[in-house]
Amino acid sequence: IAQQIGAAELSWDSIGAFGRTQAGAHVAQPEPLFARLDEAKKLAEIEAENAAKAPAPAEPAKQEPAYATIEDFGKLDLRVAEVLSAEKVAGADKLYKLQLDVGGETRQVVSGIAKHYAPDELVGKRVILIANLKPVKLRGEESNGMILAGEDGDVLSLCTVDKEIQPGTRIR
Repeated sequence: IAQQIGAAELSWDSIGAFGRTQAGAHVAQPEPLFARLDEAKKLAEIEAENAAKAPAPAEPAKQEPAYATIEDFGKLDLRVAEVLSAEKVAGADKLYKLQLDVGGETRQVVSGIAKHYAPDELVGKRVILIANLKPVKLRGEESNGMILAGEDGDVLSLCTVDKEIQPGTRIR
């Protein structure tokens, strides 16, 4: 660089001072100090090196299912509940607001089953309710529990009891 700018007498001490070059000094044709990198080529080289160093992909580890214990199951309060009424939740295509008889207590539950059942199909059904879920608001409606259903592709089926068990009966 010193030769290119015509300042052959540069030192570490002198580079901080202004005006050290001679007036009229000839500046030589500049030459690149470092070769320009072809970014795409260099990235391809790095990826190839990394791929060569990488171990062969391991077979995916088989995950153990997340088993529930009998104590976990005991935390759920499952009850038989009879559907007293079902109506669409305003502004929601999939939601019904259900009124359920849970053994002398009426509970409101919001459920996403409107695409699978007409309201009159639900009235009188005895379904399985998770009665001890924390209440939540869905589309402005309070839901106090969850009814159980199975889903197989486009088919949804409510979990019901097959005999005349009274509403409020605990499932164990």
